[in-house]
Amino acid sequence: MGISSKRTRVGQIGERIASIFLERKGYKIVERNYRKPWGEIDIIAEKQNIIHFVEVKALSRESNLDISREKGNYRPEEQIHPVKLQKISRTAELYMNEKNDSREFQIDAVGVFVDEKKRTARCRLFEQIM
Repeated sequence: MGISSKRTRVGQIGERIASIFLERKGYKIVERNYRKPWGEIDIIAEKQNIIHFVEVKALSRESNLDISREKGNYRPEEQIHPVKLQKISRTAELYMNEKNDSREFQIDAVGVFVDEKKRTARCRLFEQIM
């Protein structure tokens, strides 16, 4: 299996796990993989009448699910760059306009560490990243 297809698979697994993680935290998933030509939002959720646009970053760690920096590993959420945030923001604003929704919204991120061999994962939620 090529690196690109493995990344795609890990990303899809990460998005499913992040959705379950958010639901367990009281979020209602409204939509997944909202796409426009200039951007995509992985998860759109609602909690306490606030719309949350969630970027998911998944990282496969077959042997180590340590989320600290002690081992020198980067965290998946660190891969959300300013250009990506701009695209998410524009896409979120368009979504709110399309739905004619005047509620408050925010952009969040979920970092997911996936261990496919052990079939385990850990998630971290970061609210209002922008």
